[in-house]
Amino acid sequence: MSATELQQLVDLIRGGDRRALARGITLVESTREDHRAAATGLLERLLRHAGDSIRVGITGVPGVGKSTFIEAFGLHVIDSGHRVAVLAVDPSSRRSGGSILGDKTRMEDLAKNDAAFIRPSPAGETLGGVARRTREAMLLCEAAGFDVIFVETVGVGQSETAVADLTDLFLLLLLPGGGDELVLVNKDDGDLADAAQRAAAEYRAALHLLGAGTPDWPVPVATCSALTGKGIEEAWQWVETFRATMAPTGAVAARRAAQARAWMWSEIREGLMETLKANPGVAECLPALEADVGAGRITPAAAARKLMDAFLKRARRKRPGA
Repeated sequence: MSATELQQLVDLIRGGDRRALARGITLVESTREDHRAAATGLLERLLRHAGDSIRVGITGVPGVGKSTFIEAFGLHVIDSGHRVAVLAVDPSSRRSGGSILGDKTRMEDLAKNDAAFIRPSPAGETLGGVARRTREAMLLCEAAGFDVIFVETVGVGQSETAVADLTDLFLLLLLPGGGDELVLVNKDDGDLADAAQRAAAEYRAALHLLGAGTPDWPVPVATCSALTGKGIEEAWQWVETFRATMAPTGAVAARRAAQARAWMWSEIREGLMETLKANPGVAECLPALEADVGAGRITPAAAARKLMDAFLKRARRKRPGA
């Protein structure tokens, strides 16, 4: 991508063009080396225009109704005068590596709204309920003028940890029959209404014993219904209250600074792994070592040391004068 084409893409994204935003996210998600260079340039030009949003992580067990809730929640937030971007991390197809659930089809009304942007991305091999490039996608959405970002995770229970390194607060959706900053028991309607109220009371008691995950922020527990709209307005009020309460204390800025440092180390780890795997010395001995580990002939720790020795030996050979 030429410098002129890159600047054109920057200008379109800054203007709120959703197609350009989708192109930009595709670029930062690409693993091609030429695309990575262009993606770095794109992020560098847009970084100073990003950061001014409320970032909300949303998770919950499969079947809790995350997409239905996010659609109702997003439409309410838009009616309150905001622009909403939803970065939905889907399970990946083992065959294609692509997203397989298609959140745009599950949030049809929200997807049609001009003040909304929905981007499903495959989780791939990344743990923690997010895609590897969710951070970059979030920055692009902010630069495009979306001031509320929802990060919807895969929803597989205990792996939803990496969202804490992305967002300002974490909203947990729970089933009525079944430390975050906000806990909502969904499906408070019909035959499940009484169960939802009982579940909320039980979660309040449990959180009282566990204590708050965020200092000076008692975790609210409430019920809602994405179908009837019950509790949706109150949920957004809790998000605004969290921001208004914690931002003046410096807690939000401190969290984002810590997230940026975590992001840097994540990139270092990923980059080192890619460099390690691409090393000819490592590639030469890796199959045999993997076979030995699988057969129990060598410990994983010993195999790892052999791989590192092969990598470092090759690297030393490349040094000038070595």
